[in-house]
Amino acid sequence: MKISARNTLPGKIVEVKKGATTAHVRLDVNGVIVTASITNESVDELGLKVGDEAFAVIKASNVMIAVK
Repeated sequence: MKISARNTLPGKIVEVKKGATTAHVRLDVNGVIVTASITNESVDELGLKVGDEAFAVIKASNVMIAVK
């Protein structure tokens, strides 16, 4: 796999929850859960299932923090 994004986190899929059109895929990255929202079609095409090793690929121009 080659990708231009520099922020990739290896982990293991712990949950795949499909909705009407979008799925939430939860990835355990060294004890921290990272959740990605992707299409159900992408889940099927990638064959994602619990226990698979995968990468969280983070591509963002801004990271913001807010407090109440």
